[in-house]
Amino acid sequence: MPTPTTETPKTKASIDPRRWVEGRVIANHHWTEQLYSLRVEAPVEPFEAGQFGRLGLVIDDEFVARSYSFVNSPQENYLEFYSITVPDGPLSNRLVKLEPNDPVWVSRKAAGFLTLSQIQTTDNLWMLSTGTAIGPFLSILQTEEPWQRFSRIVLAHSVRTAEELTYQDLIETLRQQHPQQFTMVPLVSREGYEGAIRGRITTAIADGRMAQYTGLTIEAGSSQVMLCGNPDMVRDTTALLKERGLKENRRRDPGQISVERYW
Repeated sequence: MPTPTTETPKTKASIDPRRWVEGRVIANHHWTEQLYSLRVEAPVEPFEAGQFGRLGLVIDDEFVARSYSFVNSPQENYLEFYSITVPDGPLSNRLVKLEPNDPVWVSRKAAGFLTLSQIQTTDNLWMLSTGTAIGPFLSILQTEEPWQRFSRIVLAHSVRTAEELTYQDLIETLRQQHPQQFTMVPLVSREGYEGAIRGRITTAIADGRMAQYTGLTIEAGSSQVMLCGNPDMVRDTTALLKERGLKENRRRDPGQISVERYW
């Protein structure tokens, strides 16, 4: 999920055992100097793919916590969170240094509505993400449900540099498992990279390169679009899609655009 600019501190005394469980780090994989994936064992309650939990640590006698989407499927016996270090962020700069067997607090219950249970079945499912916000989509794609409900699935991942195109082994596995259904669209905004679209998601949709790459167009009658990423991408893409006749998905008024807003 995207990283906010602030991290929420609480007093140490406010750690509520009804809301938090103590977990243990299994592994901490560093993709780049700033990007990392934390695997944790913790007895949390069942969650739905696409939802997010919260991680917390006691730092200088204060409990600091923030939200992170699950990357793993709900069937796994571990939890995985994909994140980026925040400049001067007390929590992210501690989490990136955690090692196996280190303790970390995890919220008992998940939250969020960027899930397949909230959207209608149609021909094509578009998952549009920036940065670490690819996480919830990877969680969803590791379950059976999307492959049973949608004829074509497009996962777009927009990053600044090619080294930020992470989870390539998992993505390749999904491609091999579902060669007729799955299309991965990498977008790199600050440099050219073979096989990737140069630029941002909104630009690629507007100028037709997304349609050319996938062989599909985003249309209200055939598409469901899930958005997760930085606020500018979410806002601009939503506006662009509304111009094409799509509308935001509401519980009492189903549409085609589903958004998770973390800010």
